Amino acid sequence: MRLLVTRPPEDAEALKAKLESLGHRVILSPLLAIVPRADISIPVADYQSVALTSANAVRCLTGTSHLARLRHLPVLAVGPQSALAAHRAGFTRVTEAGGDGVGLARHIIDTARPAAGPVLYLSGRDTASDFTGLLERAGFSVRRVVLYEARAADRLAPGAAGAEGVLLYSPRSARLWLDLAQRHDIKAKAMLHYCLSPNIAAILPDGFVTRVAARPTEESLLEIVGRAA
Repeated sequence: MRLLVTRPPEDAEALKAKLESLGHRVILSPLLAIVPRADISIPVADYQSVALTSANAVRCLTGTSHLARLRHLPVLAVGPQSALAAHRAGFTRVTEAGGDGVGLARHIIDTARPAAGPVLYLSGRDTASDFTGLLERAGFSVRRVVLYEARAADRLAPGAAGAEGVLLYSPRSARLWLDLAQRHDIKAKAMLHYCLSPNIAAILPDGFVTRVAARPTEESLLEIVGRAA
């Protein structure tokens, strides 16, 4: 199949290689660009853990003075990519759990104690779940630090109209895809949409053909791409 990959460049190249090894042709058209903040400030506190719902957050710490003083903390990462990014940044105690922000929050609520100290949540400016709110309502103290913003693309890659399938990783990217497809006069309804989770598929209009990963992981998404192809 000709597949449109909408992930940011930091993650898209590895995914492209995986899809091409399965015989697909890939068109890279990132819908979001990751822009680190220049004014990062992480308050000093006796944190019980670092929470990651995105690999981009820990990547943005690389090369900063903050990273060295946080590496001793356990990391709770939402999925394999954020866990791998934490390992590469030098964290040694990394647990992968939850699959998405809501799942990670529930894991923390089930396995940690509010009295153990605040949770340091490293995130982007825009998040798809109420991760902080879920923990705070369960009695946890959360210090959220925004490390980057994801800026929306204003155009699609040449050849996007020729794709037979589109891979979508967030509700925001699904909305951007619909908007840009309309602007480029692309018949998106004729394409197959592979969605990382049900809340992404819910963004798409009635009549769109969707396939939803059984789990919110890239491996699960690749499974449904293989089955559909």
